[in-house]
Amino acid sequence: MTATVEIAKVTKRFGKVEAVRDVSFSLPEGATIALVGHNGAGKTTLLKLMLGLIRPSQGRIAVLGEDPAAGEFAARRHLGYLPENVSFNAALTGRETLAFYARLKREGGDAVAPLLERVGLGHAADRRVGTYSKGMRQRLGLAQALLGEPRILLLDEPTTGLDPALRQSFYEIVEALRRRGATVLLSSHALTELEERAGRVVIMNRGLKVADGSLDELRHIARLPTRIRLTVAASGLAEVEGRLAPLGAWRRVNGHMLEIDAAPDRKIELLRRATAEGLPVEDVEVAPPTLDELYAHFLRSQEVPL
Repeated sequence: MTATVEIAKVTKRFGKVEAVRDVSFSLPEGATIALVGHNGAGKTTLLKLMLGLIRPSQGRIAVLGEDPAAGEFAARRHLGYLPENVSFNAALTGRETLAFYARLKREGGDAVAPLLERVGLGHAADRRVGTYSKGMRQRLGLAQALLGEPRILLLDEPTTGLDPALRQSFYEIVEALRRRGATVLLSSHALTELEERAGRVVIMNRGLKVADGSLDELRHIARLPTRIRLTVAASGLAEVEGRLAPLGAWRRVNGHMLEIDAAPDRKIELLRRATAEGLPVEDVEVAPPTLDELYAHFLRSQEVPL
């Protein structure tokens, strides 16, 4: 799979502060990647480096084969960027604002109206941006990021201010772009959203990359337990509890459930024994470690000294 972004041993210093330290990874086309980390982890610095807004202190970055910090960064036309905090001229209308950005990207004005409809702003296209709510400004920011069907989409906290319906619509737009071959990089604190949509996760901590892989790969590395929950008929709870007690520390939940945290090498055995014929088990839920849990694990286990 062709890499659209390549970052090789990149360090970025601001005075004595190293915002990014010796980071390397590549981003393939047709993929959605989550970039996660606490405030100050280096996420926004990496986005600015990819955009060519700042230069690395050390290392090399290539975006669509070009150096983004070079004077003539032609590939910028193929990038879409949504910053964490969008800001537009309050006196302009939504239509005028998007037309301005279309001219900057050398896109025809015929793309403006369809994009505004696409992000749910068709009805407010001729209202001044100063009258827009936070969510509406966020949608306008997304529209400008989508101008020109970008090959690389860099999104920093993209769903801030969006209601659930619009959040779903946003991810449908992003998925459509990915299917057409775009690289989508999502930087967000909304880990539950990312867990459902990102094929790969890059975790940053204090400027260092501390984990990188698919959810399954990160789960394999972390070796965190899987939560198994059994729904048991009330009349058979004592029987099931007694027969499963030798297998580990089962606990009661909500009065009619039994739950255990299963180590990776015991998960199959526990499931087999818990669902053995004759036990009055009505339902089984298996919950692997979430992205929230993996994120906390990697920050704890790979803490970077100051």
